Amino acid sequence: MKRMHVHVGVTDLDRSIAFYSTLFGAQPSVAKPDYAKWMLDDPRVNFAISSGNHAATGIEHLGIQVEHGDELVEVYSRLKAADRPVMEEGATTCCYAKSEKSWIADPDGVVWEAFLTEGEATVYGDSPALSALSDTARADACCAPQLAPAPKAACC
Repeated sequence: MKRMHVHVGVTDLDRSIAFYSTLFGAQPSVAKPDYAKWMLDDPRVNFAISSGNHAATGIEHLGIQVEHGDELVEVYSRLKAADRPVMEEGATTCCYAKSEKSWIADPDGVVWEAFLTEGEATVYGDSPALSALSDTARADACCAPQLAPAPKAACC
C-alpha cells in the first residue's frame, strides 16, 4: 500500500510540532532537534517538517512512499513514463532514514520523490540537488537533488 508524503520547511520546529500534533491529534513518530515526522493512517500520509539548514519555509516536496520493492518498481515506471527528467538517486540516507528513491518535478516545478524506506539512520543525511529536474524546482529543498534546467514551454 502506498502512502502520500509531504515535507514542509518550518522556521520554529517546536511551535510547528505543537501545531501539527494538535491538527493531527497525534504526536510525531520521529522527533529530532531539526526534524519531526508523523506516519498517519487517517489520512494515510507521511508528513514531515524540518528546520535549520535542511529547509526553506514552505512545502519542500511531495512524494509517494511505498511499502514493498515491487510497488517501487511500479511507481518508478510511472515516473519514467511521465516524460520529464528523472533523477535516480538510489540508496541514500535522508531525513533520518535509509531509503531507495528517485525524483521528478511536474511541469510547474513541484518536486516529487518516490521511495521505499529500508530503515532508520542516526544522521539527517545528504540533500541531493534537484535543480536539474526543472527550471523552477527548489534548489534549497531538504532532500532534493540538483539537476539541469528543463526547457521552457511557450506560454498560452
